[in-house]
Amino acid sequence: MVAVSSQQRFTAGADLNEKTALSAATADSSPAMENMLARARAFAEPLIAGERLKTGENTLAHADAVAAIVERMGGSEAMQAASYLVYSCQHLNRPLEVIAKVFGQNFALLAVETTKLVQVQEQARSATGSGHLLEGAGTQTENVRKMLLAFSRDLRVVMLRLASRLQTLRYAAQVKQPVSESVARESLQVFAPLANRLGIWQVKWEIEDLSFRFLEPETYKLIAQLLEEKRAEREGYVEQLRLRLETQLREEGIQANVQGRPKNIYSIVKKMRGKSLDFAQVFDIMALRVIVPDVKDCYAALAWVHSNFQPIDEEFDDYIARPKPNGYQSLHTVVRERLNGSAAGKPIEIQIRTEEMHEHAEHGVAAHWAYKEAGTKGYAGVWAGGEYDAKIAVLRQLLAWERDLSGGEQGKGLFDDRIYVLTPDAAIVELPQGATPVDFAYSVHTSLGHRCRGARVDGAMVPLNTPLQNGQTVEIIAVKDGGPSRDWLNAELGYLASHRARAKVRAWFNAQITHETIARGREAVEKLLQREGKTALKLEDLAARLGFKSADNLFEVVGKDEFSLRNIENLLRPPVEAPSPDDEGVLIKKSKGSGKASKSGVLVVGVSSLMTQLAKCCRPAPPDPIGGFVTRGHGVSVHRADCSNYRTMAAAQPERAIEVEWGTPKGGQDAVYAVDVSVEAADRQGLLRDISDVFAREKMNVIGVQTQSVKGTAWMTFTIEIADATRLSQVLQVVKAVTGVRSARRR
Repeated sequence: MVAVSSQQRFTAGADLNEKTALSAATADSSPAMENMLARARAFAEPLIAGERLKTGENTLAHADAVAAIVERMGGSEAMQAASYLVYSCQHLNRPLEVIAKVFGQNFALLAVETTKLVQVQEQARSATGSGHLLEGAGTQTENVRKMLLAFSRDLRVVMLRLASRLQTLRYAAQVKQPVSESVARESLQVFAPLANRLGIWQVKWEIEDLSFRFLEPETYKLIAQLLEEKRAEREGYVEQLRLRLETQLREEGIQANVQGRPKNIYSIVKKMRGKSLDFAQVFDIMALRVIVPDVKDCYAALAWVHSNFQPIDEEFDDYIARPKPNGYQSLHTVVRERLNGSAAGKPIEIQIRTEEMHEHAEHGVAAHWAYKEAGTKGYAGVWAGGEYDAKIAVLRQLLAWERDLSGGEQGKGLFDDRIYVLTPDAAIVELPQGATPVDFAYSVHTSLGHRCRGARVDGAMVPLNTPLQNGQTVEIIAVKDGGPSRDWLNAELGYLASHRARAKVRAWFNAQITHETIARGREAVEKLLQREGKTALKLEDLAARLGFKSADNLFEVVGKDEFSLRNIENLLRPPVEAPSPDDEGVLIKKSKGSGKASKSGVLVVGVSSLMTQLAKCCRPAPPDPIGGFVTRGHGVSVHRADCSNYRTMAAAQPERAIEVEWGTPKGGQDAVYAVDVSVEAADRQGLLRDISDVFAREKMNVIGVQTQSVKGTAWMTFTIEIADATRLSQVLQVVKAVTGVRSARRR
């Protein structure tokens, strides 16, 4: 817990206490390991003796209790000394520098990191309680658990946090004052499972019972009363069984120490709820623990128990042959006493293990944690060697718990690729390793990311490409309106580590290009309407008449140069007038006779010697399906059958539509046809040259080029001469392979 008066750390009084602490700690020794516990307490006393935690507990008394719990968990004297330094840290102006000077750099880092974690968790609980959350309370609890893991690369941090939380719960129970629901729930859902995963059973059970006592006081009180009512009967029965097992096992040559094993209240409630049992059914499972010298004695004791009691087969577990993931080993069996030759007695749970297994079961991996001096550099933690490598065990358990949290997925390392930071309201945000304030802004809200212009991290202004660290509080400075910078997409500048944030930035720029294209198309259409004197025409009606769903759809294709304004002109002012009675002779009447090929290679069916021209709006070329339209004074205009201009004219005046087909040009010479090709690409130096080279290699003559670049995107229209449109599709596939080209198609 963080002391209430930590805001006074920069006052003159705090400076005086700091000097007193330094004097007390350095009076008799240098930064070495001698009398570490006494020195650490002497250092802390002037700083925290007069302070109280938010629970009301005296800070020095809390540190004393934490040191005692750490000792019981298997921590060394040096580990116990760290308990005092953590609570001293917040009262120092330069905690890292001061503690390193007196106790060594390793202890200083431990104190600072643990203090930061305590503050982060306290802020997260405040956010959960106040409702200022980005996500639900359940997700926040899960993120607190992940954050604890992210900070807990050092087992010392884990042990200190477990011991401190246990003492907080003990104190509240002692003075009979409730803890907040967020603290109790965090204890039950975060700290107890962590103790379980590390095999520190005594701490796990006590945290569970105390947390449950504050979360469900009525249920806790009921179960406690039921246990008390049966206490004398239970203890007498268990003691009788204990003496019998211990005596008879020793007669068999097995030096066994048999103990009664109490069931904690929370585990009783869980079993009742999980298996829909009443209290009597759970309570009747008595519990004994048999501790023997070695493994062979475990199995010998098991054989004797099964021969003298009736075993319940489905309740047998061999955790010696198959240890639990956290290293726990023991034989578990449930038996009944034989009464009158039948198995009618009460069920009895018996655990059989060696002394070493029992030590590990009581204290978990903490029992194998050892420390020693590290010379002039101060404290350094080392792991106990031997057959049981505790270092590997701890890392495996933390990583195993990590897999539990990620649903068993492999390759998702919380330590390797995730960090956890806080909003100013103390909601926890999960980000990829290397994430920056810009990533943070986009994770909170897309709009905040777009408008991000600066950031404060732990109150200090930082560049937007600063990598964030676990536990930092991030505040974004944003403008009212605006968009992202293109620099954010430059990987070398390091503004974004999140794929999701990069996608949002790209989407914004794509939307801007579309917006500018629509604006350009709208301007062109409105100018055309002004020239034609049709400004009263509604744009939505115009788009609908041209076959578009909305005016913006029309403006977009016009802005991209994919839809000719001539189509709109033809709609507003058809290219040919309706024939008058005097002009009837102009109409072409189809006959059964054969036609002749024109110079363009177009055969007009049923009509000979009729002038034809290829329409420039769609530029047909063999073997495109084509159709003809009889114009006034210019013969037959030949269009592609799918030309929107042709379809509009033919629908308005079907009598002028005429069948046409490709023929052989006069003289048999090779004919070429001009067609337009549209290319969209990421603009770069040499792009036009590279695309032109493709047409040159494919022996296609380029007779015209139009280019336009908007915000890094190049729009190009090539007019090329071809003999066959079929071959063009093959060439366009080659153009699409040019670096940066996004699309290439015939217009």
